[in-house]
Amino acid sequence: MGAGVNPGRAGALLVVGDVVTDVVARHRGPLAAGTDTAAVIRTLPGGAGANVACWAARSGCPDVRLLGRVGADSAVWHERELLAAGVRPLLVTDPQAATGTVVCLVDAGAAAERTFLTDSGASLRLEPADWSDALLDGVGRLHLSGYLLFTESSRALARTALVAARARGVPVSMDPASAGFLARLGVERFLAFARGLDALLPSRDEACLLTGLPEPADAAARLSEIVPLVVIKAGAEGALVAGAGGAPVRVPAVPATPRDTTGAGDAFTGAFLAALLAGMAPEEAAARGCRAGAEAVGLVGARPPRPEPAGGPPPSGPADRPPRPSQPEPAD
Repeated sequence: MGAGVNPGRAGALLVVGDVVTDVVARHRGPLAAGTDTAAVIRTLPGGAGANVACWAARSGCPDVRLLGRVGADSAVWHERELLAAGVRPLLVTDPQAATGTVVCLVDAGAAAERTFLTDSGASLRLEPADWSDALLDGVGRLHLSGYLLFTESSRALARTALVAARARGVPVSMDPASAGFLARLGVERFLAFARGLDALLPSRDEACLLTGLPEPADAAARLSEIVPLVVIKAGAEGALVAGAGGAPVRVPAVPATPRDTTGAGDAFTGAFLAALLAGMAPEEAAARGCRAGAEAVGLVGARPPRPEPAGGPPPSGPADRPPRPSQPEPAD
């Protein structure tokens, strides 16, 4: 599948990325501007990086570690949630910023489409000082959340981590994370960073944005000329796997009835990386990713299910409970 791709490398999965609190509001039909819209609202742990780590653990990866930054307001809660999901949290507590919050507006209709309102908070305040090369001890694969590239400090951390991993021969993957933020960052800046990666896992929209090509298969082939392994996540159309500029292989989706598509791409990525570390070929790993994505869209929230809440009863102390989302500012 191309130079630099090492599906069977043993060791832990280290994810570096965002940890946020998701406020998921499921409504049916269009939002009613200027008045109330009935919704079911839940506060859940989230963040693309954290979600990938949790789904990798869910998919059988025995050693998953997560480096992220949170605020003191919910550090204990997020740590307990990660531990309960089988992830070893390596969380930096930010002395100034609160944990990032994402409001997920989910249309509870058939497509379960979602819209995000994002306050990155502490999550993108990671910086090179948060990194140590010792974090790579025992690591078989490093995964970087694409959100890291959207602030100067976390972009510097991502570059530091990438250089350290390549010096040790540890394969590095990245998920571009957001077509909207990607357009703001700039395609050329992203691709310049991507040239150091071993694997890239964009969505269909992200892949087309990165190449300027309308067809995902063409985009996959073009991107694989830059990154040895490219896997395009295409939702109900499955996935496309391409290596070294070759013709992409289509992996079919697993049928699912969507309730909330939040985190489906993260589920795919986590399961895919777990499968690579277990020694599976990229196409087989992509099939595992499609299976996890199908499971994810049937759930509310972005994390895999677990039998009971982390740490027993809901947290009660101010540092233990998830942050209360601030009230929206009135419209002009």
